[in-house]
Amino acid sequence: MLHYLAKIELSSLCLMAPLSLAHANTQLCTTAPLIVTTKNVGSVSYYANNCSQNWENQNIRLDFSYNQNIPEWAFKKAATYYLKKNIAHFSNESVLNRITELYHPVKKGDLYTLNYDQMNKQLSLSLNQKRLGSITDSQANQYFKIWFGDSPFNAKLKQQLLNR
Repeated sequence: MLHYLAKIELSSLCLMAPLSLAHANTQLCTTAPLIVTTKNVGSVSYYANNCSQNWENQNIRLDFSYNQNIPEWAFKKAATYYLKKNIAHFSNESVLNRITELYHPVKKGDLYTLNYDQMNKQLSLSLNQKRLGSITDSQANQYFKIWFGDSPFNAKLKQQLLNR
C-alpha cells in the first residue's frame, strides 16, 4: 500500500513539474487586492525575473486568486474591452483572442495563472495548475496590457503591482 501511495505522489509531482519549471526563474514582486467596482474579489500576485525591470522585456507571471464566483463571460468581456483600449489596431482576428477564449468561470478558491516566457515568446493560461492553452507569438506579452497598459483594468492595481 505504501509503495502504491509513493507512486501516486511521484506521479503527481511529475505532472506538476512542467508548470514549476516554467516559473523557476521568476520571483514574487508584489501581491495586491483585486477590486472590481469596489468589491474585493481576490488578489493578484506579480512575478518577474527582475522586479525593477520593465515587464515587457522579461519572463513574467500573474496569479489571480479568487474569493468570489465569477462567470466566464465577465472575463471574456473585460479582456476584449481592455485589449481594444490598449493595443492599436486590435481586432477579433488577433492571436491574443485565443487566450481570451480559454477562460472558464471561477469559484471561490480558484487560481488563474497567466505566464509569459520571453525566450519562446509564449503566453500560457492555467486554471488551478491545469494548463488550458497557450499562444506563441512575438506580441504575446501584449496581453498583459489589460493590467499594465495606458488604460488598464484598474490604475491603482497597476501601480501596486509595478510599484509605480
